[in-house]
Amino acid sequence: MPARAGWLSTSINFLIALLVGVLLGSIAQTQLNLAALQNMGVEIPTLLRLEITLSDLITFAPIYALLFSIGFLLAQAAAVWLSRWLGGRFLMLLSAGAAAVALLITLNLVDTFAPMPTFIAATRSTFGLGIMLITAALAGGLFAVMKGRSSRFNASYNVASLVVMLGVAGLTSEQAVAQQEQGKPYQIDTIADALEHPWSLAFLPDGRMLVTERPGRLRLLSAEGSTLVESLNGVPDVYASGQSGLFDVLVSPQFEKDQRVYLSYACGSQEANHACLATGTLTETGLNDVSEVFRVQPAKQGNAHFGGRMAWLPDGTLILTLGDGFDYREQAQNLHNPIGSIVRLNPDGSVPQDNPFVNRDDAHPEIYSYGHRNVQGLVVDEQYQRLIAHEHGPRGGDEINIIEAGDNYGWPIATGGLDYTGARITPFAAYPGTVPPVLEWTPSIAPSGMALYTGELFPEWQGDLLVGALVNQEVRRVRLSDDGSSAEDIEGLFGELEERIRDVRVGPEGAIYLLTDSPEGRILRVMPSLSGS
Repeated sequence: MPARAGWLSTSINFLIALLVGVLLGSIAQTQLNLAALQNMGVEIPTLLRLEITLSDLITFAPIYALLFSIGFLLAQAAAVWLSRWLGGRFLMLLSAGAAAVALLITLNLVDTFAPMPTFIAATRSTFGLGIMLITAALAGGLFAVMKGRSSRFNASYNVASLVVMLGVAGLTSEQAVAQQEQGKPYQIDTIADALEHPWSLAFLPDGRMLVTERPGRLRLLSAEGSTLVESLNGVPDVYASGQSGLFDVLVSPQFEKDQRVYLSYACGSQEANHACLATGTLTETGLNDVSEVFRVQPAKQGNAHFGGRMAWLPDGTLILTLGDGFDYREQAQNLHNPIGSIVRLNPDGSVPQDNPFVNRDDAHPEIYSYGHRNVQGLVVDEQYQRLIAHEHGPRGGDEINIIEAGDNYGWPIATGGLDYTGARITPFAAYPGTVPPVLEWTPSIAPSGMALYTGELFPEWQGDLLVGALVNQEVRRVRLSDDGSSAEDIEGLFGELEERIRDVRVGPEGAIYLLTDSPEGRILRVMPSLSGS
């Protein structure tokens, strides 16, 4: 009976300390995230702060509890055992220290294996990480205080019982998508395969194709899709890891005269990397006279959110999209550097003198628009003279925007998405001085490449946007209003492929070309169905 009473008392003490640790951690991460917004001059009233804090207790705290609980259990069991070995001394110090160390190990493991560089945004800085570790230490100290007031503790019995009590059952789900292939107005053919994570496709005037592969290869294909050169030489060295690598390829508007090709890519290392832009002259075997014409400064760490899409404006200037680096999201509001912006350049990398911030000492002159998270879709609609971009949100908040010179598109002050942990990034879906999207997807579709359909083969899609969706494994067809004030997501296409679509292009003959994101990626050509039905 005493052992049973001790087990019950210890279990209650542990659960109370665990609950306190989860609550303190959730509250701390909320305040740290809100403080980052306030440092940018965002006003957050007290009642709104309270609302966001309570919201995170509902959405973030359960996820944090899963991360925190197992390490906390093992840490407290080890602290109790070690204290007993030391004659019952130092339990407070051991419990607090073990809890902090366990959380630090857990966060490092999660950040190592999760797709994003830092899973809990509040821990991006040393200060934020320290605050989170302090909350864990407080929970460990509380457990020690409560245990010290409890009756005798049978260590082996209690630890085994707690492990059983806090065992986590995995929940899996499967979603089967069945699509009938009969009656489709199109047919899909593979024209090239065995490509390693193909990222972008560009057509040369004679019908040949240039394809980038994320590890750093630029492949030359015939118009029919056969490989002419597997890896063109002269491509700059790229930093390839996670989302980083070789991105977009863009052909000069005067290619028949200058043979120039432009490449966007990640350069540097894990500890110090940049989004870069280079250009070179295409030959039969590679690129000559290659030079880097733009590099994002300062350097950053991590391997996510580089942007990398390019497009030519009618005036001959080049648009390049740049990501926020994931852990650097507040920099998207900092005009002193181009992180999280769209830049406009002359073909030689110099600054057009009519850029919106060119005469401001407090702004980077290349910046064309800012407040972006990770723009990976970009098209120029010459009919309506507008630049259209889409960008990834986190959990929801994917956006399509009409880009205007000098405008602020809100990230991370305004977004409809949540962080991957379920935490609120900001209290605001819209904020004064920022431009709202014309279309938003929540939950996220993870938009990738985007094309404006201008061909003749699919007249019913004329003028529509075709947006690759990595998560949905399809292409979304979107129709913009003539004035660009709104957009309608009409339908999903090509979902029967059940593959991640990285890029979408319209060929010179009006066919649609898809690149699948895979270690064994393919180039697919979509043509009208031969049956006509």
